[in-house]
Amino acid sequence: MNKLFLSALAAIALTCAGNNVWAKDAVPLADDPVTEQRLITISEEMRCLVCQNESLAGSRSDLANDLRREIRILIHEGKTDEQIRNFMVERYGDFVLYRPPVKPITWLLWIGPFVILLAGIIGLMVYLRRRNQNVPSTALSAEDNRRIDALLRDAKSSPTENVHD
Repeated sequence: MNKLFLSALAAIALTCAGNNVWAKDAVPLADDPVTEQRLITISEEMRCLVCQNESLAGSRSDLANDLRREIRILIHEGKTDEQIRNFMVERYGDFVLYRPPVKPITWLLWIGPFVILLAGIIGLMVYLRRRNQNVPSTALSAEDNRRIDALLRDAKSSPTENVHD
C-alpha cells in the first residue's frame, strides 16, 4: 500500500514538473512596445461597451479584445490618437468615451447629477419645514421650569457615578 502511494505521488510530481518544461512566456500583444503603449493610453480613455463601468484597456470581454485589435490596426495605419478617438465615436457614439464632450446632446450627462442633487436638497428642505410646522409647540408652566431647574442643580452638585461599570 505504501509503495502504491509513493508511486502515485512520484507520478504527480513528474507530471507537474513536466508541465513547466513546455510552458512558454506570454507573447506580447504588439511587436512594438511604443504601439502597445499608445494602445493602452487610448483605450484607458474609452469605456468597454459590454462592461460599461470598466475601461477598454482593463476589460477582458470579447468585444473589448476586438476593439483593441481595431485600435492596433489604426495605429499601424498611421492614424493619430484624435483620429482613432473620432473613428470610435463615429462608430459607437459619445458613450464610448469616459469623458464625453460638452455639447447639447450630452448636457444631460454633465448637468443631470447636479440637477438631481439640487432637487433632492430642495425636497429635503420642504419636507423638514412641513414636519416642523406639524409639531405642536407647548409652553412649559412655571412649575415645570422650577422642577427642571431643581433637577439641573442636583445634577451639578452630586458627583457623577457610572452605574454601568
